[in-house]
Amino acid sequence: MPPATAQDAPVADEWIDRFTQHLTAERGVSPYTVRNYSQALHEFYRWHQRERLQAPSWTHLQRDDFRAYLRFLGRNRLGRAATQLRFSSLRTFYKFLVRRGLMESSPIKNISLPKLEKRLPRFLTVDQAVKLLETPGQRYPSPSTARTDEPAKKKLGRPVESTTPIRDAAMLETIYSCGLRISEARGLRAEDINWSEQVVRVRGKGNKERQVPIGEQALSAIENYWKLLPVPPAPREPVFWKSSKQAQPVPIRTINARHRQYLAAAGLDPKLSPHKLRHSFATHLLDNGADLRSVQEMLGHAHLATTQVYTHVTTERLKKAYDKAHPRA
Repeated sequence: MPPATAQDAPVADEWIDRFTQHLTAERGVSPYTVRNYSQALHEFYRWHQRERLQAPSWTHLQRDDFRAYLRFLGRNRLGRAATQLRFSSLRTFYKFLVRRGLMESSPIKNISLPKLEKRLPRFLTVDQAVKLLETPGQRYPSPSTARTDEPAKKKLGRPVESTTPIRDAAMLETIYSCGLRISEARGLRAEDINWSEQVVRVRGKGNKERQVPIGEQALSAIENYWKLLPVPPAPREPVFWKSSKQAQPVPIRTINARHRQYLAAAGLDPKLSPHKLRHSFATHLLDNGADLRSVQEMLGHAHLATTQVYTHVTTERLKKAYDKAHPRA
């Protein structure tokens, strides 16, 4: 969901505020989910004020109110995914109100929403993934020559601290090696890495923890990066620092911006998000014989159906290979 504009400033509503606090403090959902759900509720609030000339009384709204909102979204040609997100926010919000004893049931129940188009996840080929992972080291100084007190100069723009590309290389290796979400990679702490067992402890959605194997190349990249820091991270500090002097998680905006730079330098589509490395991780594992349940566990998916989308990817690739190679296809 795009960020709110000045004219769409957050509204003052006690129950929206309580709900967002609940998401953060009790459910431990990601900051992005909190932001998206909060924005969706604010949007509905403003729509209700415009259409009904008053703020919504959440416990008195009826199903017809939400059907009218759904028609409004349709008239504005909002995409199916965006519509689903808004109603997911409202549905979760009403579950919260029901559990608080304010209502007996949710008025969102049984509202038919437009079905999402089934789109297969985009991913990198193995060669493309390797090319991307090697780009930071080719574009900037290698660990053996980098010094923390001498920034590496970009051709354009501000100077880049010499530890930054080494950090980026380590982060990309880790995301691909473990199939992590960006929020999970940012949330990794030094104590989460079990070097002898070659596994990492990952805190996923809803603060659910899982153990995921990590490859030697990713561990080596992290080790090379840590050698360039003034001191190694303390156990509870992030694995990947904002800068060599700031033991804070790398901002999402920074990760996305630098990822686009590396994609462009590698000759790949700059529109591919870092999340595509997670898609690539799953697809490459299944292509090479990993079983679906194991991939589900490593990705941290609650439902097997979420993971099964990657089997569709591999099946489509097999069909194309068959059609191209079989003389009687």
